[in-house]
Amino acid sequence: MKPLPQIKLVPNRPALDERPLERRVGLIILATDHTTEPDFRRMVASERIGVYVTRAPYANPTTPENLRKMQPALTAGAALILPDEKLDAVCYSCTSASVVIGDAEIETAIQAAKPGVPVVTPTMAGVRGLNAFGVRRISILTPYTVETSRPMATYFAERGFEIVSFTCLGFEDDREMARIAPAALVDLARQAMHPQADALFVSCTALRGALAVTGMEKAIGRPVVTSNQATAWNCLRLCGDETAHPEFGSLMTLPLPPG
Repeated sequence: MKPLPQIKLVPNRPALDERPLERRVGLIILATDHTTEPDFRRMVASERIGVYVTRAPYANPTTPENLRKMQPALTAGAALILPDEKLDAVCYSCTSASVVIGDAEIETAIQAAKPGVPVVTPTMAGVRGLNAFGVRRISILTPYTVETSRPMATYFAERGFEIVSFTCLGFEDDREMARIAPAALVDLARQAMHPQADALFVSCTALRGALAVTGMEKAIGRPVVTSNQATAWNCLRLCGDETAHPEFGSLMTLPLPPG
């Protein structure tokens, strides 16, 4: 072997940018999640905004009891996202768990590791999205069982929405929910939409609803808010990105509502 060259140390280190990317979004997803990470890659990540992902332990079936078990893992999961560095937003990506654990409890758990960070859940983003359209009469579509769907109905009713119809598909495994084709979601949206409703909320971060939202809106002639679309929109606006992305639905053209 030839002699190795002398290793030279540069006398002056290069200047450092404040951040590799201007904005940072943390994303906490289920261990079984197939959908949220690709959705955020296409809707949120850019040369300006980085998306940094961690996964929380989760085991099917999707029942209120199993969903509630994720709460203790949220602080540890948030702490693993760029430790000791500030984030512009953290999204916990599970709609049904956000209902059974509670938005405020999720915020507290995440801010224990990331003090002061704005926290986004699919439920709070869904409410903000519906408020951005100024609607009150809604239809809801979920892939869950009746047992898991019932708390979702209570959540939206308690926030002032009149639920004129609620449709669920009876799935217990989020990995199967992710395998529902976007084209099938368009047909399901048409069936789930009540003629007296002003908008449709499609729940579940496992569903590939963001890929179907423009088709759903065209099929029903009303605004559609989906879990991943709403959280992506909310995170973009928190990062100061007001760019319209109509290819992901009419919500993606609107600003965050006040409050």
